[in-house]
Amino acid sequence: MHMILQPEGWAKPIGYANGVAATGRQVFVGGQVGWNAQCQFETDDFVGQVRQTLMNVVAILAEAGARPEHVTTMTWYFTNKAEYLGNLRGIGQAYREIMGKHFPAMAAMQVVALVEDRAKIEIQATAVIPE
Repeated sequence: MHMILQPEGWAKPIGYANGVAATGRQVFVGGQVGWNAQCQFETDDFVGQVRQTLMNVVAILAEAGARPEHVTTMTWYFTNKAEYLGNLRGIGQAYREIMGKHFPAMAAMQVVALVEDRAKIEIQATAVIPE
């Protein structure tokens, strides 16, 4: 469906792709945080917020007829790098449960703060639905 761009001789990345080529209808998902459909946080647990954030991304994709495997790129913003790194196993489990074993091109970065004070993670995504 999409072509993973992996230059010859490069070490294979774990949990993401270096690049993705795709053609089709584009879907842009604005930054999602770990609150529910009523804009209420149900947890302050980092992995719990990652799980809810990914479910929010998938819900928006579904509105366009897209699925997780259509995601070509994601940008993750988190407020605490140590908390992110300390929870990689739980993050990976939540990711695979919600997104499957599809790993788009990704960027991840620590930011000083997110607009929603209780948010620990925000994820923005782009998907391409094949024509």
